Amino acid sequence: MDLDRRRAAPPGSHRGLFFFACFVVLATLFLLLAGAAVKSTESGLAVPDWPLSFGQVMPPMEGGVFFEHGHRMIATGVGALTILLALWLWMVDPRPWMRRLGWIALGMVILQGVLGGMTVLLKLPTAVSAAHATLAQGFFLTTVFLALALSKGWNTSPVTGNPTGSRLPILATATTALLLVQLVLGAVTRHMNAGLVIPDVPLAYGRLVPPVWTPEIAVHYAHRVGALVLLVLITVTHISAFKAPGKRWDIRVPGILLMLLVVMQVTLGLLVVVTERHLHVTNTHLVVGATLFATSLVLTARAWRFIGRPGSDPAPAAVPEGVIA
Repeated sequence: MDLDRRRAAPPGSHRGLFFFACFVVLATLFLLLAGAAVKSTESGLAVPDWPLSFGQVMPPMEGGVFFEHGHRMIATGVGALTILLALWLWMVDPRPWMRRLGWIALGMVILQGVLGGMTVLLKLPTAVSAAHATLAQGFFLTTVFLALALSKGWNTSPVTGNPTGSRLPILATATTALLLVQLVLGAVTRHMNAGLVIPDVPLAYGRLVPPVWTPEIAVHYAHRVGALVLLVLITVTHISAFKAPGKRWDIRVPGILLMLLVVMQVTLGLLVVVTERHLHVTNTHLVVGATLFATSLVLTARAWRFIGRPGSDPAPAAVPEGVIA
């Protein structure tokens, strides 16, 4: 009965929970940056054991240990925050699917920790390392969506409908899906140490198509082609966001950010090669990629919720649970 009373408030009214979810998003983004620094400095095996570090909870933070053990400490902090977020959602959010998503996020961060341990114990196998990096992005997106679904705008903004036949929801979905593929290719490229296997840009060995092929060259080249395809697709999506019905700024703003971020990301990708994987450039490339992915998810979710499929009329306003229409 006490839980029922706590869940009586309509979605979007728990401002403290919303701001806490936003804090978890920022903490997770910082964790991604820390993980990128581990790979960029090749510190993945600076600590050879797990879950302890040299048999200690706090080893001397020197050299590569600073990056590897620091990454573990930040991950532990994010795990603790996720436990609190899942419990808070379970206690106060009236939507069963949101409470389940909170527990799913907790399961993801636990699995992420296990994969992180496996990368050390198995001496950095490419498949496990890439899975670890990809799941990190998936967990980040889960926290972003939780924060979005807790926002006041998500729960109170009017539904425009899509009688004009806007393709934005489909375009945004395709962009998000292709970004997932691109991030997986980036993770595989990074953990195969294939970031400089094609040493020139924008061409590949002075040609449009590499004259020779190895698994490393294939993955690297696919990542480059994916970046060009995404640049075109995001440009079309950006234009569609401005033409969407209702002239909604909650649609237009992520559309603008999407365009700015993809230009920044492509530029950083070129600089990774030009600077021969400079630490700060490589780390920024990963963080901007994660931010681009999150922005695309926000645009996709808002497009489907507030605009809907092509040809759809505005849906009736949602009635909070426990309120009689």
